[in-house]
Amino acid sequence: MSNESTQEKSTLEPPKARWNLSSLFAGIDDPAVDASWQTINQQAEAFAAKYRGKINSPDLSAQLLADSLKEIEDLCVLIAKPVTFGQLLFAADASDAKIGAFMQKQMERYTEVNVKLMFHELELQGVADDVLNPLVNDPALANYTHYIGMARKFRSYRLSEKEEILMEELANTGSRAWNRLFDEVLSNHVFEFKNPQTGATEELSQQEVLNLLRDASRETRQAAADSLSQGLESLERVLVFIFNNLIQDKAVDDRLRGYEYPEQARHLGNELDRETVDLVMRLCGENYGLVARYYHVKREILGLEKLTHIDRYAPLFDTEEEVSWEEGQKIVLEAFGGFSAEMADRAKEFFDKEWIDAEPRKGKTGGAFCSYNTPDTHPVILQSYLNKMDDVMTLAHELGHGVHASLSRAQSYFNFHGTLPLAELASTFGEMLVFEKLVASANEQDKLALYADKIEGIFATVFRQAAMYRFEQSIHRARKEEGELDGERFGELWHGEIQSMFGDSVEMGDQHRRWWSYVGHFTGSPFYVYAYSFGELVVLSLYEMAKEQGPEFVDKYIEMLRLGGSKSPDELMELVGVNLRDEAFWQGGFKVIERFIGTFESLYAASKG
Repeated sequence: MSNESTQEKSTLEPPKARWNLSSLFAGIDDPAVDASWQTINQQAEAFAAKYRGKINSPDLSAQLLADSLKEIEDLCVLIAKPVTFGQLLFAADASDAKIGAFMQKQMERYTEVNVKLMFHELELQGVADDVLNPLVNDPALANYTHYIGMARKFRSYRLSEKEEILMEELANTGSRAWNRLFDEVLSNHVFEFKNPQTGATEELSQQEVLNLLRDASRETRQAAADSLSQGLESLERVLVFIFNNLIQDKAVDDRLRGYEYPEQARHLGNELDRETVDLVMRLCGENYGLVARYYHVKREILGLEKLTHIDRYAPLFDTEEEVSWEEGQKIVLEAFGGFSAEMADRAKEFFDKEWIDAEPRKGKTGGAFCSYNTPDTHPVILQSYLNKMDDVMTLAHELGHGVHASLSRAQSYFNFHGTLPLAELASTFGEMLVFEKLVASANEQDKLALYADKIEGIFATVFRQAAMYRFEQSIHRARKEEGELDGERFGELWHGEIQSMFGDSVEMGDQHRRWWSYVGHFTGSPFYVYAYSFGELVVLSLYEMAKEQGPEFVDKYIEMLRLGGSKSPDELMELVGVNLRDEAFWQGGFKVIERFIGTFESLYAASKG
């Protein structure tokens, strides 16, 4: 295999695509932002005067509760717009101090309003069962049945109104501030990459360095790993402090609220019981052998004596084709259209109406996401598109989210967002559609490479996220039992969990011990990561059902997405005939993974003649 760097071979310019956020506001100086907050505060005060003391009351009626929910839901839509606008601007450019200050101001204004409205949910959670239960089936509350049930699941974990107000007031200089610092530090850090082909030192963003870990040249991958590790080492003192602080902040919050274990709040928010989550995580661990089985074959193909952390995502052949932004768009839209015309139409809007920010640039947040925004506006997507096939799959992933968000605009705001595990369902389904399309037209060598990319993507989504979830569990446990952790201890726990996933097939080198520190989910969304494992395994099984059932499944799938978060995950999955507590269903996903590996092995055997 050639050692020439794919970085040097690049002939395509990355896209200049930037999102248009004008459906929210024109910019940070838009007078509509201040005017919006004035309106919000006036309406919030009127709302409090009208409903305080009337929700948690023996005289509560279905119509009064329905009226209050509709009014506060409309207020939440108004509040979400400037807050989301600030967060999106910051994600697109964390290097601009004015944008950071603007975002912070929106969060502070959010707090100012939130403390005025907090009483409503607290009263809803506090109202006696014998008062509320006879009302919930009233037609006036039909749109809010699921929301009411969700709110009351947290009733045992809420503090008094004065305490909740205090927690909210302190969050902007507490956990939210530390999360902002984490984003600013990593988004603005310049990683020094010594190009092994030219000898020149280049200044790269985190995303650009991570992309080079997929380079065809092992020298380039090693140089990228050096750059990433050295950069993270220089930031270690700050990142370790942020992690320690936020883990302890969550522990205090959990203790004050009475949560029994660190993951409990996430499980409640995801509407999943602990037993179901533990079942899936256990099955992931029991199937780690699939990872080793694949990487033993990959090592043979690459002709290496052993694989290390720099080889996990190495391309099989030094022939990786660049994919322009325009070609990537075509691939995704055709794949979506082959499954559902409506999916393709919804996805096409993102390109036609400038709902995607795909331009790579310094100061831009790493990774990718889809922001749902509000039902009366539209979702938007952020990624850094670097003309790789991986970027096409990321585009498919985020457009899967985008289609889900677009369809769920049929719901009102409280029913708009689905829970995290099912939110990932649509995104991974989008990836599968693109994969199937690419495989159908590929030659044998390209098929081998496509299967390798897909299998590695599944491993990263299923097994790596499960290992990361166990890492999170371990650092929360260690922080509680041992006190403040140092970088070495974080690295020890991280290294152990990730290494266990690979068994003896990949040797995770010492550099890898620092790579926990750039994962934003650990700080910003504790225990989020298992949603990826859930989503991927659900999709692998559902995709089999889709091929068996044809158009009948398409209609059920689209309807499930359209329902957004109006029903629980159990209820939504029942629409397509799935029981989330059935171990056999989850094993079906692992069987698909095993079949993919078998196909990969067969393709390789055939290539050897």
